[in-house]
Amino acid sequence: MYGPLPEERFPIPATRIANVDPKYLRTQVAYETAEHPGTIVVDTSNRFLYLVQDGGTAMRYGIGVGQAGLELEGSAIVARKAEWPRWTPTQDMIRRNPEINAQWAGGMEPGLTNPLGARALYLHRDGRDTLFRIHGTSEPRSIGKAISSGCIRLFNQDIVDLYRRVPVGTKVVVLQNVAVSDNSSASQSGQPL
Repeated sequence: MYGPLPEERFPIPATRIANVDPKYLRTQVAYETAEHPGTIVVDTSNRFLYLVQDGGTAMRYGIGVGQAGLELEGSAIVARKAEWPRWTPTQDMIRRNPEINAQWAGGMEPGLTNPLGARALYLHRDGRDTLFRIHGTSEPRSIGKAISSGCIRLFNQDIVDLYRRVPVGTKVVVLQNVAVSDNSSASQSGQPL
């Protein structure tokens, strides 16, 4: 599942998952929700993204959450999808860290070192770009953590998988501050099947 993807435009090496908590690896889980199959549910507090499926199940992906990922709550749609996208830092990112980000003010070419990784889903609300992205990463240590920048990141192998499963127009629900107790129900955290 996390092996190399040599057929990609920029061949993706195997992801080293030895130091990743196994709960953040892609798996199908029991997941009760009122959302329709095909909906993406992003649980920023618990570091999971769910793709709702039929029969009370979902495909669950571990995520890393950047500062921008904590600024959106509620519903949006996938308005655009991109394979090997260009990355351009926001003006705020350039102001915060000009030594690193100013050189990319005109955009960074796609590739393995690009912060958006192999794929990106661009979210809009009411016809306007939220500046919120669901994207890949080549930094596996960031999965399951709150990180300094970015939106919602998945392993490159996981964003390639998710990208194949969802069309433009997919509904996305972003949840913030969802508490889960040690004996949580499947509707809160998703239980492996």
